[in-house]
Amino acid sequence: MRRPDRPTGIRPAAFADLTSVSDCAFTVTFPHPGFLRWGLPITGFDVLVILNTECHSRSYESHSYMSAAHDQDLFPKNVGAVANAVSILRSLAQLSEPAGVAVIARETGVSVSTCFNILRTLSSERLVDFDPETKTYRIGMGVLELSVPLLGANQADLIRPELKRLSGEHNSLICLWQITEGERIVLVDRISTARTVRVDMSDGSRLPTYVGAVGRCYAALRNLPLDELKSRFETLQWQAPPSFDAYAADVEKARRDGYAFDFGQLFIGLEIAAAIVTDPTGKPRLGISGISIAGQLSRENIERLGADLRDSADWISEALFGVSRGVRQSERRLAGGRPAPRNQGGSR
Repeated sequence: MRRPDRPTGIRPAAFADLTSVSDCAFTVTFPHPGFLRWGLPITGFDVLVILNTECHSRSYESHSYMSAAHDQDLFPKNVGAVANAVSILRSLAQLSEPAGVAVIARETGVSVSTCFNILRTLSSERLVDFDPETKTYRIGMGVLELSVPLLGANQADLIRPELKRLSGEHNSLICLWQITEGERIVLVDRISTARTVRVDMSDGSRLPTYVGAVGRCYAALRNLPLDELKSRFETLQWQAPPSFDAYAADVEKARRDGYAFDFGQLFIGLEIAAAIVTDPTGKPRLGISGISIAGQLSRENIERLGADLRDSADWISEALFGVSRGVRQSERRLAGGRPAPRNQGGSR
């Protein structure tokens, strides 16, 4: 069967010459029924392009994920009492020893009287323990009861709601990468809630750890000597390779900012933002990237995506791997030559 001509409105450069990076497959999807599709067989690749050929509104089960209704407001109104209670619990979880009401109120920014009332309520629910002799509080056993369903759960399953939030707010494909001991990143999950033309990747796709936006963040955390970083860089393959000086500058910026970008260098026609999840030793464990077709997002919105990916990576590092709150933020401030503030703590 004769291969149809390429569709108009799609940059061929975005799908051609993909032999430079192995083990990856991309899909570009138009979110309407009636699809014309063809494969472009290239060594090591199956690149699939899906093009809308009809403009009616019928729905197909295979693409039902594109028509799912949003049942929650992306920007719900916060309930102050609940937010304060969560802040108090987080503060107690980070403190190395029991603390009094005044200390907890100062750490959380909650008034002393409000803090006292919340602590008394949490104590009655056994979420905090109160020592009547020292008049101090510490995190309680009741918190473990709440966490039982999460113990032993798959990390990707726990992170997936955050990936959905990121995709919905930034209209991008959000990918979760496992960083292996062999310095490869493996795609373990991806989410796209976009209703526009979008790019997709196959689960199990693999890339070298130092390449792309995730690679710049990884290199920033590894903090290798410049000559060693250059030797790693010279083994990488890109569709539009950056110079080493530009790459090294991006790595240094990622060390200060906590996120990095790749503008059509790894894959021509794609713009990528990324951040890294670490464990308490600073070892990179997971990568999170946001991918869009060039021109879909303004530069301001891409910057917002990068900052949001960084904040999510910080939160996941704290929630799943036990990184103390504020540690990663302090490290970035020091890398940028800025002093760390007295009271540490990230926000969600």
